[in-house]
Amino acid sequence: MTIVFLRIFFIIIATIVGHYVGLLASNYAPGFGVFGTIAGFVGALVLVTMEVVMRKFSTRNLSAAVFGLVFGFFMAWLVTLVLKLIPMDDNIFASFQIVFILIFCYLGMTIAIRGKDEFNLIIPYVRFERQDKKDELIILDTSVIIDGRIADICATGFVEGRLVVPVFVLKELQGIADSDDALKRNRGRRGLDILNKIQKSHTVDVVINNEDFENIKEVDAKIVKLASLMSAKVLTNDFNLNKIAELQGVRVLNINELSTALRPVFLPGEEITIRITKEGKEHNQGIAYLDDGTMIVVDNARHLIGQTVSATVASVLQTSAGRMVFAGLSGARQGGSDGGNRRLR
Repeated sequence: MTIVFLRIFFIIIATIVGHYVGLLASNYAPGFGVFGTIAGFVGALVLVTMEVVMRKFSTRNLSAAVFGLVFGFFMAWLVTLVLKLIPMDDNIFASFQIVFILIFCYLGMTIAIRGKDEFNLIIPYVRFERQDKKDELIILDTSVIIDGRIADICATGFVEGRLVVPVFVLKELQGIADSDDALKRNRGRRGLDILNKIQKSHTVDVVINNEDFENIKEVDAKIVKLASLMSAKVLTNDFNLNKIAELQGVRVLNINELSTALRPVFLPGEEITIRITKEGKEHNQGIAYLDDGTMIVVDNARHLIGQTVSATVASVLQTSAGRMVFAGLSGARQGGSDGGNRRLR
């Protein structure tokens, strides 16, 4: 809303200035007041239109182009200084000067845009900040947005810094949401809904980065490249992206690792309250699950399916598929079960 107000204000001021400039020029030619008003209004509209159109361009590319333009002017100036040492006609020298300026400015801009990743003086990546407060940047990848847990994590306030969503990640989400496959389409739409939810949250700041690396095809490689340039972290649950980023020195925040770290720790002899949901593979075993998905195998609990019981942890086994907890029914329940068995005999 503020930028719209500034545009309207600029058009009004430009129109007024154009009118007064026209009045000043009316001493030399009549009717310049009206002409100046129209010229000021049209000129302001052209500038505002150019500003709106330029929003589609990468700020980093434009910064590199300006740097290349200045460098080209400087090189053209050096060459013309040498050229002055050669005796020649002034008109020929002026022609050479114009040609060299055009050549070096063009080469400077194109080379700067192509090699922008190697420049450390690119304006968008020079941030002025307080020394006692660091603004951390966290780049979200497609998988972590679709996963959805990031919205709940942001709502808790544990995530500090600014979340960055690259434009190529948005394009990938849009492509998934427009897929012919119903499952992919639902996943893509879920990701867009999650992103919209995060943007409306007041606990974190979310910005869209318009940088797109056209010479890189893979989205994961683009994320790692952007994170490296911005000195940002990558938030993901993709195992492959995690490894690629670590190999290139980019810090990674993996939601799966966070989930594993937050699982409760069980010690042998500890009592837990669980609900038996199904029978186990072995004889008379019952299976229960915690909220985080941890499976608990309970001996002598097959007849208690659908009931909430108290169990004592016997051992914990960590497997590649996750963690399994082996437990037995607590004393009262175990005794009741044995007594019941004896009565049946």
